[in-house]
Amino acid sequence: MSAPRIVVFGGGGFLGSRLVTALADLGYRVIVPTRRRDHVRHLLVLPSIEVLETPDLDDAQLERLLEGAIAVYFLVGILHERRPGDSERVHVTLLGRVLAAARRAQVGRLLHVSALRADAEGPSEYLRSKAQGEALVRGSGLAWTIFQPSVMFGPGDRFLGLFAKLLKWTLVVPLAAAETRFQPIYVADVATCLARALHDGRTLGQTYPLCGPKIYSLREIVRYVAELSGGRRWIIGLGASLGAIQAAIFELLPGSLLTRDNLRSMQRDNVCECAFPAVFAVEPASLESIAPTYLGPGAVTDPYFATREKRLR
Repeated sequence: MSAPRIVVFGGGGFLGSRLVTALADLGYRVIVPTRRRDHVRHLLVLPSIEVLETPDLDDAQLERLLEGAIAVYFLVGILHERRPGDSERVHVTLLGRVLAAARRAQVGRLLHVSALRADAEGPSEYLRSKAQGEALVRGSGLAWTIFQPSVMFGPGDRFLGLFAKLLKWTLVVPLAAAETRFQPIYVADVATCLARALHDGRTLGQTYPLCGPKIYSLREIVRYVAELSGGRRWIIGLGASLGAIQAAIFELLPGSLLTRDNLRSMQRDNVCECAFPAVFAVEPASLESIAPTYLGPGAVTDPYFATREKRLR
């Protein structure tokens, strides 16, 4: 008897790599569609994960991809638009096509990763498009569960890791939105919740904000990263006007550390207003217990660490 089949869109990314590894360990056959096979080569070493290079799927091909799957995970998301409208194309249009194909293929189970503070009336295109995507999921007729994680950290992240790189080159850090509050969550804890929800009927039709155990201002986070890097930095909080100028400049640089849309998202604190969902039986790891393993002395540098990071408990 063949293993149950699960399709994970976004399975090669920061969160997706942890999730597909966890699902494979649980005995599932995991299908990861990707535009570029070389972008997910770290998954090719795992025999129960099938990477499919699918640069341009039409609706019929998408339906065939989903036929026979017991579940679909949609983890695709972008923080930085390369072109105007990218957020809507990914978070709304692509998601809508996947939902329609899942209905036609009679998949049934849909697990979707949105964003904390997603809001149709939110200050940024990112938050508004995420809310539109959530509305599509809720009206899809599928057996859905939505996850709203705060900013995620862990080896290979584009949050603490980018600050660590930036701090190597400067002693003074002009910082937009320095007092915005975040409640970072360890990426492997999010992956655990996603895997455990799959066959737990209590999670059907539920939306789960996911946050770590502690709240920090952005200033405190950058200061902590500087301490881990072994140096002191002077952090200068910028007002709204200077912050907007900084975002406009950074938007043009490689890697897009900060964009104007990101800055608009940070008009709202990125924190949870509820306890961590007890249904997942997870005690979220603290930033201080994980960050030193990949930012401090003796940091993990293995590029395939994400495929071996075990947090399912």
